[in-house]
Amino acid sequence: MHIFRSIALWRARNHAPFLGEPTLPNPDCLTPMPSDTAFDLIFRQAHLPGHERPVDIGVRRGRFAAIAPALVADAPEIVIGGRTVLPGFVDSHVHLDKACLLGRCGHLHGGLKEAIAAVSAMKHDFTVADVYERGAQVLERAIGKGTTRMRSHVEVDPRAGLRSFEALKSLKRDYAWAIDLSICVFPQEGLTNDPGTEELLVHALRDGANALGGCPYTDTDPHGQIERLFALATRFDVDLDFHLDFDLDASWMHLDEVCRQTKVHGFGGRVAIGHVTKLSALPPDAFARAAERLAQAGVAVTVLPATDLYLMGREATHDVPRGLTPAHRLLEHGVVCSVATNNVLNPFTPFGDASLLRMANFYANVAQVGSEGFSACIDLVTTLPARLMNLTDYGIAIGNPADLILLDAPTPAEALAGIAEPVLGFKRGRQSFSRPAAQLHAPAREVVQPRTVSFRA
Repeated sequence: MHIFRSIALWRARNHAPFLGEPTLPNPDCLTPMPSDTAFDLIFRQAHLPGHERPVDIGVRRGRFAAIAPALVADAPEIVIGGRTVLPGFVDSHVHLDKACLLGRCGHLHGGLKEAIAAVSAMKHDFTVADVYERGAQVLERAIGKGTTRMRSHVEVDPRAGLRSFEALKSLKRDYAWAIDLSICVFPQEGLTNDPGTEELLVHALRDGANALGGCPYTDTDPHGQIERLFALATRFDVDLDFHLDFDLDASWMHLDEVCRQTKVHGFGGRVAIGHVTKLSALPPDAFARAAERLAQAGVAVTVLPATDLYLMGREATHDVPRGLTPAHRLLEHGVVCSVATNNVLNPFTPFGDASLLRMANFYANVAQVGSEGFSACIDLVTTLPARLMNLTDYGIAIGNPADLILLDAPTPAEALAGIAEPVLGFKRGRQSFSRPAAQLHAPAREVVQPRTVSFRA
């Protein structure tokens, strides 16, 4: 149970117990002080990456207003006690529209083509209410796991129509109190070979879609799809996010065409590609050359560990390949990378809890990242996806929205290693979730009376 304390008690205690329960403000004291230099809330003794010692973080009117070793002010406060704070996780690639489908499909163990076909057969029956309900389940899990920003792809084609898009618009509005949701519309089953799809994409882009996605490997004219999508992105001035090169045959790739079109249209820094599992099958020299092309073009990469591992290498009877693109090695070449959730409880990925901390831990484990790389793995679910999504107001910095999560660990690396889930979250200075610590209930100990032993001579 959280313990409420006033500022007077905090001063009397001087230092909160390390990694104990966070001290929360008295709700009756949440009225801002009249002074222009007053704060609505202060986080005390927070471990902020980039700072050698704990700092205080002041919040005013929903934004970070001060960061200093010790803020002198009378305001409601939360004593962090040396734990790590982050500006929230950023999930750069999710599919809310087709989440939580396991109970309604017969496909349980197949490859990529089977997963696409299984969802395609169900899309006809998707309703706005249905997509909203399933998407809300994942959003609420993500919020409780510390995600404050998210890009969700949503399928738009003659089978799904705009129903899923409409549902995501409502989710974006209804959950804005806890998460910023960006909507990326895309053609899962092709564009040039699927009449009516482009018109629906245009309608969605006119109606508020934030980004445009693609899936060239399902199109009969992959390069034609890439070209059309760049034309639409230029027309509507939106970023691009492709599903790309999703197999382990490294003899051919669409990566080169995406890089070429990025340069032609001057879209460097505005294009991302997801999966790209072909990169995992390249020998070191070829991998380095591909990484350099990506870095020079300004194309970012999103690795989706749960789905990529589940679907890749299924034809192997033994010595199964991981099929996981090593994002940490791409970073060494200057490529912006992220690790993301992708699918939750559907034919593409029949498990998931929307925890990006768990996903980063999973990636580090499978990619054999040593402890020296744990902090970089946290970057893959925080600052790097924020760069990928061009979120200019992300981060714990003065003037930015006061989005903050508290991890139950002294450092980000230790949080990753132990999957120390967030215990508190704030969105624009307002508390969005809390996670009480588990309580152990040991059995009562019996008092054993010593037996009297008599000794006879």
